[in-house]
Amino acid sequence: MGVVILLVMAVGVGLMLTRRLPTAFALVLLAVVIAFLAGAPLTGENSVLDTVLQEGATALAATMIAIILGSWLGKLLDETGIAGTLVRKIVEFGGDRPTVVALGVLAVSALVGTVTGSAPAAMLAGIIGIPAMIAVGVPKVTAAGTVLMGIAVGIPFELPVWQFFSTALDLPIPTVRGFMVKLFPFALVAALAFVLVETRRRGTEHAWSLKSLNSPGAKPRSRRAELGDAPWYALLAPAVPLVLALGFELAIIPSLLAGVLYALATTTRPGEMNKRLLRTLYGGFEVAAPPIALFVAIGILLAAVKLPGAVDALEPLVKAVSPQNAVLFVLVFTLLVPLCLYRGPLNVFGLGAGIAGVLIATGIYPAAVVLGMATSYNQVFGVADPTSTQTVWSAQYAGVTPQHVMARTLPYVWAVALGGLCVTAATYL
Repeated sequence: MGVVILLVMAVGVGLMLTRRLPTAFALVLLAVVIAFLAGAPLTGENSVLDTVLQEGATALAATMIAIILGSWLGKLLDETGIAGTLVRKIVEFGGDRPTVVALGVLAVSALVGTVTGSAPAAMLAGIIGIPAMIAVGVPKVTAAGTVLMGIAVGIPFELPVWQFFSTALDLPIPTVRGFMVKLFPFALVAALAFVLVETRRRGTEHAWSLKSLNSPGAKPRSRRAELGDAPWYALLAPAVPLVLALGFELAIIPSLLAGVLYALATTTRPGEMNKRLLRTLYGGFEVAAPPIALFVAIGILLAAVKLPGAVDALEPLVKAVSPQNAVLFVLVFTLLVPLCLYRGPLNVFGLGAGIAGVLIATGIYPAAVVLGMATSYNQVFGVADPTSTQTVWSAQYAGVTPQHVMARTLPYVWAVALGGLCVTAATYL
């Protein structure tokens, strides 16, 4: 029966790769089929309806709330001009020096990446950052990759991601936080290397520049009114949740909520707060809807693969192909990095979540080892996967294809995954 379940998983990967079914729908269908194959009854204990669909759908509720708050804060950073001001200040400081401008956009992307991920983060940093880089001669592929590599630097400190791994892998937040801190230096070094190497190796390419901020005949306006600059103290808003969660070890949801309130209080007049709160909250729900749907499906899949029948069927098969030696562990899972691309079987926001659940439920690896694997692969997926929304948006906005961005960034994020896997093996195996 274990072989049949693995074949069903392979079919699920095929459905996602060929886009026959959206990822969330494919995962739910896969979960129901696995539950029936595992001999789960329709209702009752360890059942399809009560355990897999009912309990699984709400299993990642804390993550969904964190996603909503992160998206809400992201909308506030956009509407209040905080994100745009950060990028403009960096561009002004960099002048016509391509490497300096790219490093500045990288820093802003990393800061935004700690608040929200996916396409919203790319847009916040890239709408101004990408054309500014291209205007000073940064090649288009490098400009798109810089934003993505910057977001990857922020991913280890993205609080909703902490909550997701904590809930999905049943690990305390301090354990997740501790590994993320260890993963951060690899992401930072790879991102800096990308910018420094690619901007010099490819030279400058002047393609198109930012439009003039002053249209012909327009009346002169103050600089803040013209550019929409946020006050300097408001620029600290993206860092507020991180400082509270990392520095003061405050819970994730209150930390994100504090960031929302700080961004609002430092940019909005009292009489306008209610309208802005509601408008950005509703906008945040629109941004959060796709990942929430995905997390509902992931929770359902995790519930299915943890059923006793599924665990018993899969344990001998998975154990036979899972290396226990630390060196072999690093070698094998480093070579398997490409399987997290194109919604592959090791993509943690797809079938990879189910595989992670199997590894933990069968006792093959401790949950901390699976955390190291999943977060290392997530660094690759978040940058180089041509099907991820942030990669598609950044590439298209820069005027290149996602495949070109993947080819340029993959060696760097592959090295990040290698570093994460080495830390995992040295720490937990």
